[in-house]
Amino acid sequence: MATTTKKIEIDQKLLETISKIAKDENATEQEIMTKIIKKGIENIQNKNKIPEHLLMNKDTYDPDPKRTEELIGIIELNEPFDSKKAIREIRGIE
Repeated sequence: MATTTKKIEIDQKLLETISKIAKDENATEQEIMTKIIKKGIENIQNKNKIPEHLLMNKDTYDPDPKRTEELIGIIELNEPFDSKKAIREIRGIE
């Protein structure tokens, strides 16, 4: 099976920056480009995720917002809710 290669054009400023980074890190340009691409892909995949080291309860964490709303008792109403009035009614102040 023959492979075909397609020429990719990269911005000259990007190439210069990659070259400079490679010189600073004493690595090849290809190694630096591979690192940058891997980090970029990783960031895209983890875009909406909370970093694991920030989760204290990572074993039980469930990011489902609908389920969270149900657990804490959030309800949708058609009219505004007056919490002060409800608390006074419960305490029997009025």
